Parts: sequence; structure tokens; C-alpha cells
Amino acid sequence: MDIVFIEDLRIDAVIGIYDWERRIRQTLSFDLEMAFDNRRPAASDDIADTLNYKSISKRLQSYVEASSFGLVETLAERCADIVREEFGVAWLRLKLSKPGAVRGAKAVGVRIERGIRPE
Repeated sequence: MDIVFIEDLRIDAVIGIYDWERRIRQTLSFDLEMAFDNRRPAASDDIADTLNYKSISKRLQSYVEASSFGLVETLAERCADIVREEFGVAWLRLKLSKPGAVRGAKAVGVRIERGIRPE
């Protein structure tokens, strides 16, 4: 199995359960690992055959910037759904971090895996 990844994609969003969080935008960090067979694009050297990480990044940026969720769990689930459904990804691991959300911690958040991991 091959992995296409996006690391530390930073997107500003309204996220959180406290009143003060609902009035500001916070920077979130996304790490994605996505299963994809890279043999075809490697052979063709054609971007049309790839899992285009730029397209995925732009789609997630658009969605997250327009969102307003209370929980990072909800946002992570919705983002995983977008990647799997719109880009045909069978398996992904997504880590969503809220840097600086807890004093003394670099970041907090969730890591989820969705789909069946190919061998």
C-alpha cells in the first residue's frame, strides 16, 4: 500500500464550545495519510492519475473556513467524509490538532482512521 500525505495543513476556523471561541477564528492543523496506489501515476507521470493533494487541500480549506462546529470530533468526521467520498479514498488517517488550546500542551485534538486499510 502506498500513502499520499498532507502534513500540518493550517486552516483558520470557528471551533469550540465556549462563548469566547464562537467569536474568534482559531488556527487548526491537519495531518492526513491516504491510501493510494501510486504505480499508475508513477508510470504515466501524469497528474490526472494521482491523488491530487493540492485539490484535497483546497477543498478542505474551503470547507473548514466556512464551518462552525463545537467539537473537533465533528469537524474531523466531516473532513474524512469529504476526502473519502469526493476523492475516492478507501482508507485515511486524519489528525486534527488545536494548537495552544490547553495551557502547557503544544496541541490537543483527535486522530481518526476511516475505511479499510489496504495491504
